[in-house]
Amino acid sequence: MAKWISVSTSKHQLALHDGNRIIKVYPIAVGKMLTPTPSGTYTIVNKQPHPGGPFGVLWMGLSRPHYGIHGTKNPASIGKNVSHGCIRMYNHDVLDLSSRVPIGTKVVIHR
Repeated sequence: MAKWISVSTSKHQLALHDGNRIIKVYPIAVGKMLTPTPSGTYTIVNKQPHPGGPFGVLWMGLSRPHYGIHGTKNPASIGKNVSHGCIRMYNHDVLDLSSRVPIGTKVVIHR
């Protein structure tokens, strides 16, 4: 079956699925009230290691422009609503997730 990602903004969790089976769940940070993480179905369109700035060790861009799944220089932010809409992960977690999913992977974001 195909791998896909679900993101729960209310639970601050990103789950990696293989078909109907959950493979792994990661803690995340999401958008704050003024810049919420957009709900919807997207795909991973690119991966960029060492993107610089606040994006930690890796950026995975989504098919919604300017939004992505990325690492962080501020691990204390994980579990909170603090980003400009992106999905933040611990650096070791975003590297692990990236190694498990190809470009084109479906990402479903919901409350």
